[in-house]
Amino acid sequence: MSYLDTTKDVYKKAAETPDIGLCCTTNPIWELPGLKIPKIMQEMNYGCGSTVHPRDLSRNPKILYVGVGGGMELLQFAYFSREKGKVIGVDVVDEMLEASQANFKEAEALNPWFSSDFVSLRKGDALNLPLENESVDVAAQNCLFNIFKDQELKKAVAEMYRVLKPHGRLVMSDPTCEQEMNVTLREDERLRALCLSGSLPIDQYVKALTDAGFGTIEIRARKPYRILDPGHYPTEELIYIESIEVAAIKDPMPDDGPCIFTGKAAIYYGDQPYFDDKKGHVLMPNQPLAICDKTAAALAALNRNDIFISPSTYHYDGGGCC
Repeated sequence: MSYLDTTKDVYKKAAETPDIGLCCTTNPIWELPGLKIPKIMQEMNYGCGSTVHPRDLSRNPKILYVGVGGGMELLQFAYFSREKGKVIGVDVVDEMLEASQANFKEAEALNPWFSSDFVSLRKGDALNLPLENESVDVAAQNCLFNIFKDQELKKAVAEMYRVLKPHGRLVMSDPTCEQEMNVTLREDERLRALCLSGSLPIDQYVKALTDAGFGTIEIRARKPYRILDPGHYPTEELIYIESIEVAAIKDPMPDDGPCIFTGKAAIYYGDQPYFDDKKGHVLMPNQPLAICDKTAAALAALNRNDIFISPSTYHYDGGGCC
């Protein structure tokens, strides 16, 4: 049985018997006006962050969500796109699709505005999405890509890129780990399925996205996630895993490489009314400007004594330079 078969088996059982906190920390349940989340959806909330960001969801977008879980994020997406079939949920596990469909009936009873036909559930594989090219505005996955090994990850990211419209957004939450994991951890199929041993360093994770062609990357959050300790896992050292929330935007790739936002800002504190680098970045006195890492490096290379470049916060919330 391959590691992908092991993953299917884990989530088949999780669909049949909800397992609170099975693989991930419980996502925040956003309190949106008029939205009530059924308890069963909360119990089947198998994610490590949120992919639902209102600023991605204006103008009634068509949305794809891969790996449906108990349907909670599909319901949250439907809150912003209240039309038949405007939200598409794809999963390879029949039992998870069936559980989500049943959960939507409970959601209908709690939410007068919601109809199950807002969400179209489809059997499908993240490596071969059952959608046409450039057919959705927003695509999302939560705690799925970290399960894949290198070649499958490349294919899954390429599939998301394929189905997104130009300037569409791929919004993700996944565990990451900056420490080296030993071979035993990496090859443990169940730990990989549980969103632990497949965690990549952030740089490698981002590279998988830019290699696929995404020209803009936003790291929106970086949070503590799990500890793998020698008493419970096959490791001789304590391993710290974080979760990140990332948006990859299908912008054209700039000639000088992707714009990657990791929460850096530039602050000008000179005596002039402003500083203009003649490349589209105007700094007003003592007003922080969010900048991508590429711009941060270019400004730092000027060796000025009146511009401060902040460290990466790994929290970016828009309003940047590019």
